[in-house]
Amino acid sequence: MILTAFLRALAQLGDPRFLRVIFGGIALAVLLLLVFTGAVIWLLDGLSPTSVTLPWFGPIEGLHGLIGWGAALLMLALSVVLMVPLASAFVGLFLETIAQAVEDRHYPHLPPAFETPFGTMLIDTVNFVGLLLAVNLLALLFYGIAGPLAPLLFWVVNGNLLGREYFVLVASRRIGRPAAKALRRSNWALIWTAGTLMAAPLTVPLLNLIIPVLGVASFTHLFHRLARDAGSEAVFP
Repeated sequence: MILTAFLRALAQLGDPRFLRVIFGGIALAVLLLLVFTGAVIWLLDGLSPTSVTLPWFGPIEGLHGLIGWGAALLMLALSVVLMVPLASAFVGLFLETIAQAVEDRHYPHLPPAFETPFGTMLIDTVNFVGLLLAVNLLALLFYGIAGPLAPLLFWVVNGNLLGREYFVLVASRRIGRPAAKALRRSNWALIWTAGTLMAAPLTVPLLNLIIPVLGVASFTHLFHRLARDAGSEAVFP
């Protein structure tokens, strides 16, 4: 079921509405990472001395350059973690666009979905991104302990969060939030697995800017399949 949903989403990757969200997300994510990296380097550069004097070695120059390169490399490594909330935030704001594009092509018989007010969608996105950041920053303490299992821990933790949030947001458009949460709880293992499979490629640079869009599209297909199997009508709530 998950593979079928993903392949159908992948086949629609060339949809203009998909591409607008993807390219917009790439531009915003790169801009935010560059600004954040520049701010960190500027802060460290301002706080660090130009040179230090060590016993037996004497003065050591060029600390600014060394710290700058170190900060840039650190931000490059952290971008793998930061990209998850960044990409999720942008796609969360345009989730309606992606889900509607999927339904227009594959479920054209449906009446108009419930349109979530932008303010509500913004609040949901901010809350979700805040949760993602908090959980991932906390999980950083355990990634070092996990050793070679750290990527698996990253996928499982973020897979649970991404699966829960994206599925509920997609399903709420059709059956309302309470029913969407109930449907998620009754299919939690499937949704967690789908979220984990979505989280795994988020650690791959560039690919992590496309996966959130494919993830929302895949969860749209999953919702309609689960709603049909449960005998629920995916119509205007």
